[in-house]
Amino acid sequence: MSINHTPSEELQAWLRLTFEPGVGPVTARQLLAVFGLPDQVFAASVGQLMKYVPQKLALQLAAAPAPDIHDLIQKTLDWLDGPGHAIITLADPLYPPALLDTHDPPILLYLDGNPKLLELPMIAMVGARNATIGGNDNARAFARYLAGQGWCVVSGLAHGIDAAAHEGALDAPVGTGGTIAVMGTGINRLYPAANKNLALRIREQGLLVSELPLDTPAVVHQFPRRNRIVAGLSKGVLVVEAAKQSGSLITARLAGETGREIFAIPGSIHSPLSRGCHALIRQGAKLVETAQDILEELGSLPVGVMSRGEQDSLQTGKTSGRRRTVKTSGQERAKAPANAEISMVNTRPGQEGLTEAETGLLEKMGYEPFSIDELVLHLNSDIASVSSLLLGLELKEIVMRLNDGRYQRM
Repeated sequence: MSINHTPSEELQAWLRLTFEPGVGPVTARQLLAVFGLPDQVFAASVGQLMKYVPQKLALQLAAAPAPDIHDLIQKTLDWLDGPGHAIITLADPLYPPALLDTHDPPILLYLDGNPKLLELPMIAMVGARNATIGGNDNARAFARYLAGQGWCVVSGLAHGIDAAAHEGALDAPVGTGGTIAVMGTGINRLYPAANKNLALRIREQGLLVSELPLDTPAVVHQFPRRNRIVAGLSKGVLVVEAAKQSGSLITARLAGETGREIFAIPGSIHSPLSRGCHALIRQGAKLVETAQDILEELGSLPVGVMSRGEQDSLQTGKTSGRRRTVKTSGQERAKAPANAEISMVNTRPGQEGLTEAETGLLEKMGYEPFSIDELVLHLNSDIASVSSLLLGLELKEIVMRLNDGRYQRM
């Protein structure tokens, strides 16, 4: 795919439409439906515009762009000259058809990286920001395999499952699939700061995408709108770990509303981060234990064959037996509040009064068995400290030592 930039004057009109105060996505699409392209919107008379917008906004649109709007346009055109930078609009033939088919497609998309990834079949992976070690490991393993099979893994560059999914896809063999990070900020504002190096790696090996103007900071209400792009680009959404009140469930609901497949990995009945996935499964999401389960639903791409050992490595901790597929109901979809991901800690009897260090270890540990060495690595700690924490938790009957020397939460 080669990006042929929209001619400057036409692109300036598209940019102005998204920059003008008072012109939100709904108004912009309404004006485009009536007048055609943005330059025709700005060529319309005040009287014509007043049929669809208030007089003040009609006067604003019929006049020349204000100096600050002109400066924003010029700044964006300057950014566009950078390597790997591109902008595609609703009228661009390169605009992703799946996203165009949603009820609220972005007016334009800023791209930074490899636009050829937009041609690949896409699978979204989302989940908790405060993910467990096992959850992150599952996300990396699923993403690595799916990308190796020619799929592009789409996620939101957040902490936890998002980051693990991007990392796994980047570790897949070169020339197979890839990863796309959909941002909730301007494309030149890498957020969160802790994932800056990951974002730079995605820029080099994958693709960064945003609908927001340059320099747009992180604001909480923008992330649910980002989630609709994650869902809209993809053929299906895999939820790896999620609490009951989770932004990941918003993405799953949006996917269901647009006819996408929803997949969820089950987990321990005691883990708060399993409850969102279990709720999705009860409401019709497909329970998955291996990445092959997803390919059986969406269609396998003949890039490679997964060995039995690879499938076993993708098995979730306490699921067993034959794979179960739940038929999706078009009427039953997850409903989640639009608040950000919240940190949840199991408060089962006997777990009150834990130290911050003990709570942190339990959150990372999840309900999978881990050796002391693995916990030392994941916690970036030392053997003496981790051993002391485990001994205290064992005495409190919160974790148990297994016969093979590993520890597991009770």
